[in-house]
Amino acid sequence: MPASGRIAFAERRWEDAFALFSEADREQPLSLDDLELFAKAAALTAHEDVGFALLERGYEACLAQGDELRAASAAFWLGFRLSSLGEHGRAHAWLARSAAIADRHGDCVVRGYLLVPGIHRLLLARDNEAAYRDAMEAAAFGDRFEEADLSALGRQLAGRALIERGDVAQGMSLLDEAMLIASADGLTDLGRGLVYCAVVGCCQRVFALDRAREWSAVLDTWCTSQSQLGLFNGTCRVHRAEILQLGGSWSDAIVETRRVNAGKPDQRELALADYEEAEIRRLRGEFEEAGRLYESASGRGLDPQPGLSLLRLAQGEIASAVGGIRRVVATTVSPLGRAQYLPALVEILLAAEEETGEGAPSGRAGRLREAPSTGTSTLGEREREREPETRDPDTREPDTLAQARDAAAELGAIAATFGTPMLHALALNASALVTLRGGDAAAAVPLLTEALDAWLALAAPYPAARIRVALADACETLGDADGARLQRDAARRVFESLAAAPDLVALGGRRAAEPEAILSARELEVLRAAATGRTNKEIGTSLGLSTRTVDRHVSNILTKLGVPSRAGATSYAYEHGLIRN
Repeated sequence: MPASGRIAFAERRWEDAFALFSEADREQPLSLDDLELFAKAAALTAHEDVGFALLERGYEACLAQGDELRAASAAFWLGFRLSSLGEHGRAHAWLARSAAIADRHGDCVVRGYLLVPGIHRLLLARDNEAAYRDAMEAAAFGDRFEEADLSALGRQLAGRALIERGDVAQGMSLLDEAMLIASADGLTDLGRGLVYCAVVGCCQRVFALDRAREWSAVLDTWCTSQSQLGLFNGTCRVHRAEILQLGGSWSDAIVETRRVNAGKPDQRELALADYEEAEIRRLRGEFEEAGRLYESASGRGLDPQPGLSLLRLAQGEIASAVGGIRRVVATTVSPLGRAQYLPALVEILLAAEEETGEGAPSGRAGRLREAPSTGTSTLGEREREREPETRDPDTREPDTLAQARDAAAELGAIAATFGTPMLHALALNASALVTLRGGDAAAAVPLLTEALDAWLALAAPYPAARIRVALADACETLGDADGARLQRDAARRVFESLAAAPDLVALGGRRAAEPEAILSARELEVLRAAATGRTNKEIGTSLGLSTRTVDRHVSNILTKLGVPSRAGATSYAYEHGLIRN
């Protein structure tokens, strides 16, 4: 029976190996070699508790046989995995046991592995110099002892440290080295999965879209080739969904988020999947479902920003949108972390400035013409610590416009530091929109054109279409009617292909559509009731909904139909036969 388990393990049939080793172990305790394979199969199939118990057995068995370094390795992996799951007390105890043994043996590979948890802490503390030093030392341990897992892991961490301090070119070079080592023979599948997921996540954090696409395809191929893989599969799907969304494959992206549940996802993976699907639902105008998914992501421990604030903006809840995005920007410190939120801050502040014409955002909920932006919000780490710098109180611009200008300038500085094409596109996008809203259409056109070229080069159709709408506005302001028409027509074709309902409404492209193609079944019920003159409270009573829920439905209906008021919605209802005279 152990032989069958070994064969299944060699063929990467992880669930089969787990089941076969389990059965064999019940009949007769496994040898130490088989016990280690059993523990690895448990880890790769996300049988965490069983895996921990097996590592503990392995640790004791190694000590009993006098193989201390093998015991130290088992203790390290126990502590490292427990730490990643947030069980820091047990993790510290096992890592301390591993370190005590390693110290007795002097120069050994386990000492290189024991550097890894500390490197993660240094990165979290933003001590990138120390993190880089220790990561390169860990990689050197791996090279010296021919331990490919550690060689790749050390380079990946060193590359991340360099990127965080702004040395993107050298950092990406180290990430590429790590991936090449991980792609070759010699790594364990556990080590390979750790490196693959970490490198793709790092590329997305620094907005290195080309590398993220390239290495995400490698990760996807690796995961897909192992149908019984439980660990890493959820993270792989989330990474892929984000890349598909930016590339305009929204339906495929939703499929990927749904596939997260096919494995054995942890709460973080489920939260990220909820967030990614919520982003697409928001962009398609499915606001109720988007709100539910953002709430689900929050319930699983993920801050649903900037998506939730962008949803509130789309629903006309300006004060809520401004408050949410200001909070997350004010409490995020790292430049790459702030770059996740600054584009949304610019969009929301410009919408607030247009709505109110002054500094303070209005609390009135109404339909807004949103400022074009990328419409996307890359998932990244959320580090928070201090307030941003104080703004100049003597500026003559309206307060929200001045703050939007400052946010765009900060985004430009971050793009200059890190230098990736997508960051450059985001910075151009923000600067162009601020310039246009400031009233200088002639100065905005070159920036808008450059931003459009940048998005097209990145094969990102939706943000390109959004910037085309702004370019059309600038052309119209300058008297170029043909130019404005061409840009709007090109944008409309993209919005129609993506079913981006709110953007089509803004262009006037959805009024002729059938109501069932625009509104959900519940929204149709609310519209029929509202058209009879009933108040929101009365509608809520008749449909078994709270008044607040009805308020939200009415706001969604006005946005989707492209009408400014309940009277306009009532006219729409009669025109489309929803109410009989």
